[in-house]
Amino acid sequence: MEEETAQDSGRGRRVVGATGRGIKGAASATGRGASYTFRQARRASHAEGAGDSGLYRLIELHAFNAAGDAAVAISLAGTLFFASPGSARGQVALFLGLTMLPFAVVAPLLGPFLDRFSHGRRWAIGSTMALRAFLCWLMADAVATQSIAMFPTALGVLVASKAYGVTRAATVPRLKPQELSLVKANSRISLAGVVGAAISAPLAGLAATFGSQWSLRYAFVVFAGATILSILLPARADATEGELPVSLRDDQKKFRVPPGVVFALRCNAGLRLLSGFLTMYMAFLLRQYPLPGFEHRTTLLMGLVIGAAGLGNTIGIGLGSMLRKITPSVTVVVALLADAAAAVVAAVFYGLIPAIALGLTAGVAAAMGKISLDALVQRDVPERHRTSAFARSETLLQLSWVIGGFIGIALPLKLGDTVVPELGLGVLAAIMVLWTVFVLIRRPSQTGQARPAVS
Repeated sequence: MEEETAQDSGRGRRVVGATGRGIKGAASATGRGASYTFRQARRASHAEGAGDSGLYRLIELHAFNAAGDAAVAISLAGTLFFASPGSARGQVALFLGLTMLPFAVVAPLLGPFLDRFSHGRRWAIGSTMALRAFLCWLMADAVATQSIAMFPTALGVLVASKAYGVTRAATVPRLKPQELSLVKANSRISLAGVVGAAISAPLAGLAATFGSQWSLRYAFVVFAGATILSILLPARADATEGELPVSLRDDQKKFRVPPGVVFALRCNAGLRLLSGFLTMYMAFLLRQYPLPGFEHRTTLLMGLVIGAAGLGNTIGIGLGSMLRKITPSVTVVVALLADAAAAVVAAVFYGLIPAIALGLTAGVAAAMGKISLDALVQRDVPERHRTSAFARSETLLQLSWVIGGFIGIALPLKLGDTVVPELGLGVLAAIMVLWTVFVLIRRPSQTGQARPAVS
């Protein structure tokens, strides 16, 4: 009996020991995997001179920014806009209206202010992060108590997010290494944002399972860390070399945006309109009237079509980062033509494959078009007007997205008892074709003489 007890005890010790070694080995493997991933990300952010110029810090900062924004978006999706399923179209229309309010503040007020504050960009960026951290903490308490304070705090977070975007874009030329083009620098920063959001979204979703206020507290931690990273940006971000002072006399002279930038902005307006239309129209269409074979799998169907746009956006950012030379004035035209062609094909041959192709094309075109537009603004707009130019361009692009979304909500999905997706997509195709013709007719002659690549 004692021998059996001793044998059982020894067997138990061996099992415990083996289990402990297994856990230790798994932990060690996980740690090595995380360490390898961190080293690879670090190496990518430092490549092509970005480590020496300090651009890598802005790349890493943007990953934190996207991570915090993803957490806020998950919180808002479950509280402000989509908490109750009734009257979905009315709620979405309210959401579209609210998304325009931050830009109404950013363009006329924050743009000129940040232009004057150009010698303290690190502190300007840090202030947008710190403000969002503070507002997220307040919003978490407001969400937990269902207080009306969640509306002004949410609006403040959106305004600060847009202020960060225009300030960050105006900072890129100061930190860009000579061997890296503006297009590739913008692409690398955008790609870091995609990675940051992809990593953060599951964590924020996990926190949200305990209540939306916890994903907001998670966002507070992320933005607090981003505030520290902002202050650690290189001093070159605040460099004044080559800048002209801003005076009241400058304000009295109306600055004219270069024709090439205007042309690229018009192209991007068409791309954003299509993106807004697809997001709203396809979401309602596929949920209420799914394609044959997907009647009981609407979530999968929406994931395929709308997810294709997200995949296309990532592909577009990756292309911008990998291609050796990109001519922005040509890229924006190709993107607009591709979107118009994809919209026509989807309207004529509506089905799963054309819908996925339209989403994929829209994602690639939107990413490439925006990267090219940013590069042109950074290259052609004088430093003292650059932040205002970014603020106003972001306002126009967001307005285009909202107009596209409103059109998508307003168009009927049925005529009588017949579902007519061809009608909505046909209207979209007609708008895109007409807008493309208008943009090409109004194309300035200066654009054709643009430099072959932005550097």
